[in-house]
Amino acid sequence: MPDLKRSQAIFEAAQKLIPGGVNSPVRAYRSVGGTPVHVAHGAGAWVTDVDGNKYVDLVLSYGPLILGHADPRVSSALHAAVEKGTAYGAPTEAELDMAREIRARVAPAEMVRLVNSGTEATMAALRLARAATKRDLLVKFDGCYHGHADSFLVKAGSGALTQGAPDSPGVPAALAALTLIAQYNDLESVQALFEQRGKEIACVFVEPVAGNVGLVRPAAGFLEGLRAICDQHGALLVFDEVMTGFRVARGGYQEICGVKPDLITLGKVIGGGLPIGAYGGRADLMSRIAPAGDVYQAGTLSGNPLAIAGGLATLRATDEHGFYARLERQSARLQTGLENAAKKNKVPLHVGRQGAMLCPYLSEVPVTNLALVMKTDRAKWTRFFHAMLERGVLLPPSPFEAWFVSIAHDDAAIDHVVRAAEEAFGKL
Repeated sequence: MPDLKRSQAIFEAAQKLIPGGVNSPVRAYRSVGGTPVHVAHGAGAWVTDVDGNKYVDLVLSYGPLILGHADPRVSSALHAAVEKGTAYGAPTEAELDMAREIRARVAPAEMVRLVNSGTEATMAALRLARAATKRDLLVKFDGCYHGHADSFLVKAGSGALTQGAPDSPGVPAALAALTLIAQYNDLESVQALFEQRGKEIACVFVEPVAGNVGLVRPAAGFLEGLRAICDQHGALLVFDEVMTGFRVARGGYQEICGVKPDLITLGKVIGGGLPIGAYGGRADLMSRIAPAGDVYQAGTLSGNPLAIAGGLATLRATDEHGFYARLERQSARLQTGLENAAKKNKVPLHVGRQGAMLCPYLSEVPVTNLALVMKTDRAKWTRFFHAMLERGVLLPPSPFEAWFVSIAHDDAAIDHVVRAAEEAFGKL
C-alpha cells in the first residue's frame, strides 16, 4: 500500500469536525475500506496526494474535468475573473455567454437558467414540471441518482406498483409517496405505472445513460419508448445530463440518441471544476420560471462569475478540432486494455462505456440494469481497487461509480492504468 500517514492524520482530525470526515459520502472509502487519499494538487491526468504519492486520476472530480487538472486555459480564465471580483449579486454579460454556449450545443434547451449544482437543477426542473402539468407524481428509475433533494431520495417499495419509500431518514413518507419507481431499461415497468396512475404523473426523470450504478447504457428503443409514453399521457420527459452533458458528446447524450426531452438538467463540465448547474428546455415551459413567470426559483450565487469563466473556457476548448474524436480514441484504448488484461488473467469482466465515461464490472454477463449491477463481485472489486491504488491509479472508491477520462490522458497515462490493471487482475 502507498504511504498514507499524512492522509490518515488529516482524516482522523476531520472526523471530529466534519460528519464522517468528508463533505460527500463517497469520499469516505466506506465501500472499500482504508484511508481516503487526500489530494494536494493535480496536473493533467495525474494527482499527487499529501504524502507525495502520484496517481493517474480516473475520478476527475466525478466528471467535470474533461480537460484534466489545472488546464492552463481554465486557470488563465479563472485568474482573470477573480481579479475582477468573485460575485456581484447582479447580472453579468458572461451569464448570457454561457446560456448561448449551452443553447448552441443542446437543442432542447431553448431557454436556460443557471444554478449552483446538479441537485438544484433537478429540484427546480421537477418543480417546473409539476407546475406545468398541474400534477404531483414523479417517475424515476431504481438506481438512477438525481441529487439529494427529498423527492429523489426514494427507493422502490415492496411491490411492483407501489409508491416509493424514503431512502433516507428525514424524507417524509408522504413526500416519498409522490415518487414512483420504475426499472431502468424496462419499458413495461413504466407503462404499468402510467396505466395505473398516468393522469397524476407530471414527469419521468431519467439519466439517459445511467451513470450512478457504474455505466449502464440505454437499451435499443428505451428512451424512444419513454418519449412515446410521456406524449401519450401528457407527462414531461426530463433528461438528467448532469454527468453526460458535454462529456459523451458535444451536445451530451441527447445529441447521440436523437430523443428530445422537454427539460434537461446540466452541470459538472459547464463549471470547469467549479460549482454550477443549469436546467433548460422548451421556451413555453422555461418562461414559467420567476421573474418571467410564477414558478419560483432563486439563488444568490447562481451564475457565479468564476464558475462561468471556468466553464466557458472548458466548453470552448472542447470545440477544438478533433477533441471528441481524440477523447473517444483514448477511452476506447482504455476499455480494450482493461478487457485484454482481464482476459489474460481469466477474470470475468464487462466494461460499460459511453464516450469518456466507463465502468468495468466484475461480471460474466453484460450489465444492463440495477439487478445485474448488484450481482457483480463487490468483494473482488474491493481487492482490485486497493491493488490499483498500490500501483498508482486513483479510482472512485465504489464499484458503482463511473470512471472518467480527460483529454489529458495521453497514451502514457492510459498504458500506466492498463499495466496496473493487468497486475491487479493477476492478484484476484
